[in-house]
Amino acid sequence: MRCRVPGPRMVLAVAVVAALVGASRVFGQGGVTVDAEGVLRLKTSATPGGQLAHEHAGAARTSAGSKAANPSKLRKVSLKHLEQAIVQKQGATSEEMRYLAGLLRVRYVFFYPESHDIVLAGPAEGWRTDPVGRVVGVRSGRPVLRLEDLVVALRCFAPGGQQAKLVGCSIDPTQEGLIATQRFLRTVHPRAPAEVANIVSGLRANLGMETISVFGVSPQTHFAQVMVEADYRMKLIGIGLEKPPVRLASYVDRANPAQGSRNLQVRWFFTPDYQCVRTTGDGLAMELVGDGVKVVGEDEVVAADGQRHGSGHVDPASHAFVAAFTKVYSELADKSPVYAELRNLIDLLVAAAYLRDQDLYGKADWKMEAFSDDKVLPVETCNAPKQVPATVNVVWRNKTAMTPFGGVQIDPLAALSPENRLPDEEGKVAKVRRQTAIELAQGQWWWD
Repeated sequence: MRCRVPGPRMVLAVAVVAALVGASRVFGQGGVTVDAEGVLRLKTSATPGGQLAHEHAGAARTSAGSKAANPSKLRKVSLKHLEQAIVQKQGATSEEMRYLAGLLRVRYVFFYPESHDIVLAGPAEGWRTDPVGRVVGVRSGRPVLRLEDLVVALRCFAPGGQQAKLVGCSIDPTQEGLIATQRFLRTVHPRAPAEVANIVSGLRANLGMETISVFGVSPQTHFAQVMVEADYRMKLIGIGLEKPPVRLASYVDRANPAQGSRNLQVRWFFTPDYQCVRTTGDGLAMELVGDGVKVVGEDEVVAADGQRHGSGHVDPASHAFVAAFTKVYSELADKSPVYAELRNLIDLLVAAAYLRDQDLYGKADWKMEAFSDDKVLPVETCNAPKQVPATVNVVWRNKTAMTPFGGVQIDPLAALSPENRLPDEEGKVAKVRRQTAIELAQGQWWWD
């Protein structure tokens, strides 16, 4: 929380967001926990350095236990062979399987009609568990792909199933909380910076608990937890309660309450950069390009009845914040793993949508029976996030309430639409596919 005194006529600006009770400014590495009641809370840990970091890395190299610990510019994973290997182990999965042989991103999807193989390919390395429990690459520190997230994405676009149109989440105040907050704000007449603490307490009490909703996937999955964490931590950055690891001015730093009204609200949410797919003319190969993620804003107004309606007004500070966040997204993903994880989820959903869109399941004669069976591969392994206490940040500037809401909204099929799909004009994607020879021994499912 920061107080500014511009002059003798001191007025108040209030920034409110769904986040965590008692959250002061947090830094760097972090994660979330969800208790048995579904309440989301923040957990942080200092990044280990020196000997401790070396011990973490050494343990990780040992834990990989195979050649998968070796870095690779392009590791390949056969989905059919991976499923067969899991079936042969009667559903028991090794670390290699759980972390997809150390894949850091899906860069390519290949189909081979001769062997009926569907292959995911991308950079890979050995993995370790970081201080907050996230599984990341030994060298890069980027999160590795997880089998459970892949399975969730594939089930969204399973063969013969009803495909998901939208996948995402939202963190929102209740209507009752908004009504109570609007009433409270009409009683606020601050005369000195010392009154800020009382205003914060009043806003927090009136907003109460925010509601978390997840759609398109089960809220009890790691997939859902990543989306929710990325969403609410982005908003913490926006209101100045989390210091980003890269140069990025918050919404609060940019906002001019005099340009708004007391009930002006802003909404920020993550979407894919839908021009992220390059495909070959024969449909046998796809490349995922760019960072794949954007942050967009949508201004809203809270009416007296607590309902939110699109305002049609563009808040310059909000527009500048989301544009800046999108611009530095790749840098953020390098230093704050949750944003790389969100990008991985989007990649997996787009890849899964591509399998369905091109009927690669049918062409590969792959029914995906084991991956579709929750008894074989259970994915509902987390507590479902349901609510989070409200946190507010107050800046001494002008008597206006600004309440950022947000979410994640992913429409994988939009990336495959003709207007968004990029052609393989120089034939580079097709060339990489031709150079990816499949030479798998019995029981093998990945190779370099």
